Amino acid sequence: MQSADPVTSQAPRSRFDPRYVQMYSAMPAEKFPIPAVDLTKIDPVYYRQLVNYSSPEPVGTIIVDTPNRFLYLTMENGKAMRYGVGIGRAGFEWGGSARIAYKRQWPRWTPPADMIAREPELEKYRNGMDPGLGNPLGARALYIFEGGKDTLYRVHGTSEDWSIGRAVSSGCVRLLQQDIIDLYNWVPDNSRIIVLQA
Repeated sequence: MQSADPVTSQAPRSRFDPRYVQMYSAMPAEKFPIPAVDLTKIDPVYYRQLVNYSSPEPVGTIIVDTPNRFLYLTMENGKAMRYGVGIGRAGFEWGGSARIAYKRQWPRWTPPADMIAREPELEKYRNGMDPGLGNPLGARALYIFEGGKDTLYRVHGTSEDWSIGRAVSSGCVRLLQQDIIDLYNWVPDNSRIIVLQA
C-alpha cells in the first residue's frame, strides 16, 4: 500500500513563495538557456517537494502515479521527492515496470513512424530534431526499456508549463525543465521505473 502526504504541514500558501521562485528560476548556464517558469500557470500542488511516501520499492525507484499526475523518486526514511507531471492522453497510456536504460542531456528527438503517419507534418524530423527549447524532449530525457527493448516512451522535460497536471502527451511523462534536470541528477542508468495506471 502506497501513500503520500507532504512533509510540511500544508501546501505552499503563495505561488510566489521565495523557495519556489528560486527553484523555478531561469537557468542561463544551460547549453540552451532556460527561462524561469511562470508559476501562475502551475497549480502549486505540482511544485517539486519532499513528501512522506510509504512504498515497498527500494530507494531510487521512480514511481509515476498517472491518475494523480505525480512522479515520485523514493528516498530513505520513508520520503520521496515528488514532481508534477504531464502524462499520456487517452489511447496513449503505458503502464508497468521497466528500467531507465540510459539518459541524455539535450537529446535529439526522433518521432516514431506511427506518429509521423498520424501527423505528416513531422516527416521533416524522421531523422531527428536538433536539441533546443523547441525540441519536445527538452533539456533532459530518460529512456524507458522493458525486457531489454525500447518502449519508445521517455521521461523528459518540456517548455509547455501549462501541460503539467494534464493528460496531453503521446504516452511520455513530461516534467518542467527545472524538474527534469533535478531528477536527471538523482537517477543513474538502470534505475527501476514503475508507471501506475488507474
